Amino acid sequence: MQKQIRETPEIKSKLHPRNKHRTRYDLEELSKAYPSLKEFLIINEYGNQTIDFFSNKAVKALNTALLKYFYKVNYWDIPPHYLIPPVPGRADYIHYIADLLAESNNGEIPKGEDVKCFDIGVGASCVYTIIGVEEYGWSFIASEIDRKAYESSVKIVENNENVKHKIDLRYQEDKYHLFKGVLEKSELIDITICNPPFHSSKEEAREANLRKLSNLKKKRANNEERNFGGISSELWCVGGERKFVKNMIHESLKYGYTCFWFTSLISREENLFPLKKELERVKAKDIKVIPMGQGNKHSRILAWTFQTKDEQKEWFKSDLVK
Repeated sequence: MQKQIRETPEIKSKLHPRNKHRTRYDLEELSKAYPSLKEFLIINEYGNQTIDFFSNKAVKALNTALLKYFYKVNYWDIPPHYLIPPVPGRADYIHYIADLLAESNNGEIPKGEDVKCFDIGVGASCVYTIIGVEEYGWSFIASEIDRKAYESSVKIVENNENVKHKIDLRYQEDKYHLFKGVLEKSELIDITICNPPFHSSKEEAREANLRKLSNLKKKRANNEERNFGGISSELWCVGGERKFVKNMIHESLKYGYTCFWFTSLISREENLFPLKKELERVKAKDIKVIPMGQGNKHSRILAWTFQTKDEQKEWFKSDLVK
């Protein structure tokens, strides 16, 4: 009897309830949307159809198919060696911040282009912004400090009519700032998002990648290519994630009345306590930690605002933000 190769639906319960990727990938359907995916389909030891998640090219093809099938992206490509972001995890971030905004909007998720988001470090892929536009109709300002990554995102936006007029890409020339030089202080932002580089050095990033390969029980001698890619500015910075977000907290003080919520992914749980203490020190009015879980990985969003509870309730009622 021939083995059944089509993967049956299985809920990935740790993903957000509105996440479109909570079930196993229907690779046959995805291949119809993006035929190039077919060449990367394999049968695993359980007789299920899948892809080789150790292959950079296979992961990139899967991402292209997901973005085309679920988010109406007709063109998507990134330069070699740049980070290929896992789409389900990116979607989770967007859905959780939608819930955060709903808390100050009578439980209703604010939708439409009047909702303005700021993506700090959009990267070469533009994935967060694409999902935010397609799921909720939001508009984005998106910054990037790496010239090649910036140009890649510009090309993606210009070649997709559904997001073309809702994503404003801005090149950040000053590596010492995240907001200054990109945002005008008069621009009103409903929420900021950021996926900071979480390693403190190239060596640490390399060791983490090798551990990941080992944990997945796949050894590749003398081959350190990451299946999801990533260049230095995407993976590590001096001081790592904690230092990066601490800098963001200090700079956010100057934008506390024009930005409603500031958020950042926090990959390492041990960074939460010192960052929360820093937020208390600078007198953030509200601090939230939003847990997220994707597969075996656990992450969380750190969110803060300098708006009082009363000001939060009034934010979406103001004519200034409509």
